[in-house]
Parts: sequence; structure tokens; C-alpha cells
Amino acid sequence: MVLNLIRPLTIGAALFVASCTFVDDKLLPPLTGDEAPAKTNADGSIAIAPSKAEGNASPTLNAAAPSATSTAMTPNPYKLPGVTAAKPTGTVVGERVEDLRTELAGLQQRIDQHSARYVELQSATTANSQRYHGAMAAINTRLQIGTTKGNPILIGQWNEAQADLEKIAGDVSAMSSLANEVAGDASEAGFIVESTRTAFDLSGAIEEDHRQLTVLEDEATRTSVLANRLLSQLTGDISRQNAYVGAEKSNLTNLSVAIKNGGFLGSSAGSRAYLKSATAASSEGVSVIGGNRQALVIIKFDRDDVAYEQALYNAVSQTMQARPDTSFDVVTIAPLGGTGDIAGNQAKAAQNAERVLRSLTNMGLPASRVSLSATSNAQVASNEVHIYTR
Repeated sequence: MVLNLIRPLTIGAALFVASCTFVDDKLLPPLTGDEAPAKTNADGSIAIAPSKAEGNASPTLNAAAPSATSTAMTPNPYKLPGVTAAKPTGTVVGERVEDLRTELAGLQQRIDQHSARYVELQSATTANSQRYHGAMAAINTRLQIGTTKGNPILIGQWNEAQADLEKIAGDVSAMSSLANEVAGDASEAGFIVESTRTAFDLSGAIEEDHRQLTVLEDEATRTSVLANRLLSQLTGDISRQNAYVGAEKSNLTNLSVAIKNGGFLGSSAGSRAYLKSATAASSEGVSVIGGNRQALVIIKFDRDDVAYEQALYNAVSQTMQARPDTSFDVVTIAPLGGTGDIAGNQAKAAQNAERVLRSLTNMGLPASRVSLSATSNAQVASNEVHIYTR
């Protein structure tokens, strides 16, 4: 339908006149076209006849405009169409059909409730994940450019991220409970399908009974397919979300160490040199006190600023990924030879052990899985800390 280009302008003018007591001719653009000149009123305003829409006694709303509530609700893609009603036939088979129809209607109602709950959990998980990743992005951005050690703003953001991750874990737990209920729905749906098919073999039926049984079998089969599809979707989501939560817990632990240090553990010249020496010490095999035990990491405190945390973190992380239940023995060794003070060396060795223990706990390792011990040895030239696994 082609509209006259003049009509939108004239309708706009009518609305303007309705709300004003005068019209300045200079504000109205000149109109050109083939239509006859518009009539003017005594006060100089333009007289425009009402449109067809204005003359409609029962105007309708624009069907294309969505309502305020329709966009806020998430549609349920698993909602069932319902059970077809039918008149009783009065036969024994007809009574069986009515019983099966009632059971199927009740089952569909429960499945609709469970599927609606699943949609709610999906929406909640999405919202929690968005908040979580927003907090994590803010923390990572600040750590990337560098910040102060133990920045309280980052600590607050980390706590918010942890709370959101716990909410996601709670959503996954709720999905697991829901999956158990949906598994029961799927089992019951399969039972109704088999019962409907068995009813065809009952004697005393009329043609209408078999027609109703055919409709009921189709609806029961559709219900069974949807229930199993819902269960499969739930199972997949639970497995995926469990893996996601486990990985993000590790990321949170890494961030807690970075926040404590005011940035990610870098690879400075000192840490690279230490990493090389620590790797070489571990590859040598037997340590000076380990007997047949191979040290995971050997830290030589031959200076005050030993950058050992990066190498220690890498070694512990790889070990925990391979064996999550691993515990660690931290053994500090004080030198016996030389002209140094033996008591002073032992005190310094104890401080080094506490420093390493603090590093391990800051990395997220529970203190209950770390044991401390001290010894002295004439074969070492400076204080050392050896970390063993058990």
C-alpha cells in the first residue's frame, strides 16, 4: 500500500493544533503537491479533517509491539501440549483408557513443573556466571597493569567472585536433585507407553476405544521423548558445570596469590635463574637427606631475596593436578660446617621453613596437608628447604 507523502505531515499538524491555542505560520514548512490548499480557521490555524483512525470507535493496539512482561519471561521449550479429552465409551477397555489418560495428564503436569524449574536454574546460572566473570575480568585487568600488595578493593572483588561461584555450585546441586526427579518422570512415561500398547490386546473393546488408544499412545510417546530429552540436557549441563566450577576454583586460588603479591608471579631474571637451579636440583635425584626420596623442589636460601614462589607454585600445581590428594613434607636444613653460628643458622632455617609454609597456604594448599621438620647437615653450605611429596 502506497501512502501519500503529505498525510504524515498533516496528521502531525493536527496533533500540534490539539495541544496549542495558536500556531505561528512561520513554524510550519510550506506544503507542495497536487492537493487543494488547506482551509484555515478564523484564528489562522489550519483546519484538518479527522483521519479514519481517529474516527474508529474501538481502536486496537499495535500487535507488533511486545508487552512489558512478554520480554521478561523466558519461554519454556519443554512445555507439553496436554492430553486430548474424549468421551467415555462405557466399556471395560474404555475405563482403562480413562485411567491411563488421567495418569498421563498428571505426569505431564509434573514434567511441565520440572522443565520450568530447569529454565529458572539456567537463567540463574547465566546471571551468576555473568557477575562472576565481570568480577574476574576486573581483577585480572588490575593485576595485569600492576597494583599494591593485598589491595583491599581486589580482595572485595575476589570475595564477590567467590560468592558468585558458590551460587553457581548451588545451582548445579539443584540441577542434580532435579535430574533425579526427571529420571523418575522418564521412567513413568515409558511405563504409560507400554501400558497403552498392552491395552490394545484387551478384549471387550469397540472401535472408539482403539481410536482413543491410538491418540493416547502418540501423546504418551511424545511425553516420553521429551522427558528423556530433558533428562539428557540436565545430565550434560551438570557434567559441564561441575567441570567449570572445578576449573574456576583453581583460577580463584591463583588470583588470591596474585592479589597478595600485587600482580601475577612474573619471570624476572632472578626467578628465571632460580627456576633453572631448582629444576636442576630436582633432576639430580637423591638429596643430601632424602635417602631414596627425590625432592620435588630444593630451595637454597643463599641470599635474602630468593625468588622461589614461581617455581614452587608450578611444581605444586602440576603435582596436585596429577594427584589431588598429595601431601607435602617441608624439611629445613641448616649447615654444620664453616665458621658460621650453628644456633643462628638453625633459627634462620626455621624462619625459611615458615616462609615456605606461608607460601604454600597462600597458594590454597591446606596447612593440614603440610608437615614441617628440621635437621642439620655438614654437606650443605647455606640454609636449604626441601619439599617432598607423600
